[in-house]
Amino acid sequence: MIAIAIDTMSGDFGPAVTVPASVRALSFMPDISLVLVGDSDAIQAELAKLPAGDDNRVRIVATSQVVGMDEKPAVALRNRKDSSLYRAVQLLQQGEVQACVSAGNTGALLAVGCYLLRTFDGIDRPAICAAIPTLDGQALLLDVGANVDVNAENLHQFAVMGSVLASAVLERQNPRVGLLNIGVEDIKGNEQVKHAASLLQADRALNYTGFVEADKLFFSEVDVAVCDGFVGNVALKASEGAARLIRHKLRDSFSGGLLQRLRGLLVEPMLRTFRAQVNPARYNGASFLGLTATLVKSHGGADVDAFCHAIEVARFEAQSDIPRKIQAQLQHWL
Repeated sequence: MIAIAIDTMSGDFGPAVTVPASVRALSFMPDISLVLVGDSDAIQAELAKLPAGDDNRVRIVATSQVVGMDEKPAVALRNRKDSSLYRAVQLLQQGEVQACVSAGNTGALLAVGCYLLRTFDGIDRPAICAAIPTLDGQALLLDVGANVDVNAENLHQFAVMGSVLASAVLERQNPRVGLLNIGVEDIKGNEQVKHAASLLQADRALNYTGFVEADKLFFSEVDVAVCDGFVGNVALKASEGAARLIRHKLRDSFSGGLLQRLRGLLVEPMLRTFRAQVNPARYNGASFLGLTATLVKSHGGADVDAFCHAIEVARFEAQSDIPRKIQAQLQHWL
């Protein structure tokens, strides 16, 4: 049984999303138990709306504070120690759970995670790693928001951690690692990326394939794409927006006259499959790689399906013991 702490007050919708998502996760993951952290009355109110479930797999930890989505990380560390975000991560630190999921303030979650969980030796900063859809499945993109300013050594560390995660999640024996850049030629990019390229090329433990451009991310050219958090976050959000635009345009193209609606009925099975494959909710749940325990960040605007998927990500990484595998690879690397 894997215990997972849920920061129920996090995100744009709080318990209205996190609690139903937690109940749904319990319904198809019989090997997990959940600790719902937050305002006890609000959690109970949401649980009362839902069908009776397996109550012995749910525990509530009451807290009195909430970290705002616009609060500075220092505030969360100093003045919000009874917040749902802080206490959920603290349960992970204390070993009461094996993973934690939050849709809260990214900066605050990073700060609390670093303070309570620490990073492994050899890792200066944790990176947020997200899955993206590709022609033949998925690829990993990191960092997608934890570190706006990084150096070449940080990018090398991200590559090592991403490679370990890709081996476990994507089941690739020798994951292809690329550096996200504005071109594939050696002369392209800033000095930071060029220096990182030399470090990755010299690391024989990595299957470094060179630079990759953003438009190739989704065409299975690499299994792991490495970049700083600013570039990664922009790339991720742009791809999610593009996916929603395509789905919207396809829906509109089959919602006009009678003939268009008939065509829509004929291709509906194909469209349903396509919508499922590019649905951002299917890829929600980004890991803080480099921390000593499994901490998963959900999108702040996640709906029930998306937040449930983040719980599934946390379960898989706790089952696979991803932090220990990263630590073992780092020891070999160092």
